[in-house]
Amino acid sequence: MHSIISRINNVSAFLSSCLMCLLGAIALSSFVFTADPKGDLAIASVKVYPAKLQRYPREKQEMAFVNFNISADLTPLFNWNTKQLFLYLEAEYENNQGVLNEVVIWDRIVRRKEDAVINVAGKNKYHFKELSRQFRGVRAANYTLKYNLMPHVGLLTYGEAATSPAPVEFHIEERVS
Repeated sequence: MHSIISRINNVSAFLSSCLMCLLGAIALSSFVFTADPKGDLAIASVKVYPAKLQRYPREKQEMAFVNFNISADLTPLFNWNTKQLFLYLEAEYENNQGVLNEVVIWDRIVRRKEDAVINVAGKNKYHFKELSRQFRGVRAANYTLKYNLMPHVGLLTYGEAATSPAPVEFHIEERVS
């Protein structure tokens, strides 16, 4: 009655419908697992030094160097639908013109639950520069350890794991010691 091609078409349509329903159920089940990771963030020092721009050696630029200590347990974020976790330290400050700046100064990708306990004492991984080329008159910065949870199936989830207890002032050095 039915040809082989129509039978293959019916079976593949049924299997793809079942697969889509399964993937939808997996994506919806991710909302059931709510986790609240805890961590501590301590900013040891923020020092600003004069520097020269690589592209324009005669131009002056101030660069900030941040020393920090991070300890966080991110294992509650890992379940069977977690692919990886993007963890980053963000500095948020307001410059002289009143513009709110958010700068990522350190990051790490965590792929396994065994690596989700973070203990880092380090400094900024990326250049921390002000667009106006100087940090003089810039208000203190708030530091936050944030994460981006990337599932196998479903929506990306963003959150905060730790924040600095108080805003940290920029300590301006006149020359490199």
